[in-house]
Amino acid sequence: MNLALLIMSVGYLFKVSAAPFHFWSPDVYDSLATSVTIFVATIPKISLFIFLLELVHYAGLSMSEFSWINALLLSSLLSLIVGSIVGLVQYRIKRLLAYSTISHVGFLLLALAVNSVESIQGFLFYLMQYSLTNINVFFIIILIGYSLTCVENNSDKHKLLDYYHSPLQHISQLKGYFHLNPLLSLSLAVCIFSFVGIPPLVGFFGKQMVLSAALQNGYVFLALVAILTSVVSAAYYLNIIKEIFFNKSNYTIGPVYHNTHFSSSLTITISVLTLVILLFIISPTEWLSTASILALNLFNT
Repeated sequence: MNLALLIMSVGYLFKVSAAPFHFWSPDVYDSLATSVTIFVATIPKISLFIFLLELVHYAGLSMSEFSWINALLLSSLLSLIVGSIVGLVQYRIKRLLAYSTISHVGFLLLALAVNSVESIQGFLFYLMQYSLTNINVFFIIILIGYSLTCVENNSDKHKLLDYYHSPLQHISQLKGYFHLNPLLSLSLAVCIFSFVGIPPLVGFFGKQMVLSAALQNGYVFLALVAILTSVVSAAYYLNIIKEIFFNKSNYTIGPVYHNTHFSSSLTITISVLTLVILLFIISPTEWLSTASILALNLFNT
């Protein structure tokens, strides 16, 4: 029974791109059109993590042997390390986001492995906030990529493969983008700072809840690793901020850009998602209460 569930769990860890089963993720993220990457990066992971939550909760008591919980803890540890360390050397933005996802998966697996009311509350909150922020980042990348096709670029964009499906491929393409579109740049910055876990943004509280639950249940080593890897991963997140706000732009704004109208549905979606992320600063009660109610309902059934 335990062996069968362990093998099945390996399959699910592969699907959520948890280390050491993560190797497919960066290549798939990078090779797909950005509009397709949104689906691959969010919808399957949400459903699979909810299934893993049910599996851990309802089958956890019968699978308390070494092979079950320790498999999740080991995968969490590797995901945190791989996602933060390997992400440092990435120069393609979607590959960077793939390793960012692997790092965040490490936090989610840690919360699952702890399997307490507090950790499941943190898990649900983390899953909600990260999914919304990640979706918003990919929508912003699509809109930035579209805007870059409407300006004159001093770099060689003909060297980019599949340019018209994914115009924004390299982090260096974001140089000085703030001067081209300040609002879109600020929206991306909000999401990136939330990924980093800078207070009082929603990402900080997600990490805080998971780490607090881990420390309360004696997982001190993994909590320390999670804190250190978060600091390391902040380096590649802040590199994006540096490119956008502090580097000189390679773009020349022409009449084509001024006459371009962005998709209203996309701009409204980005505005709403960014506003939701920012509104958490003012009114965090709804998010926290939802996660708490779901966790308590799960443990009372």
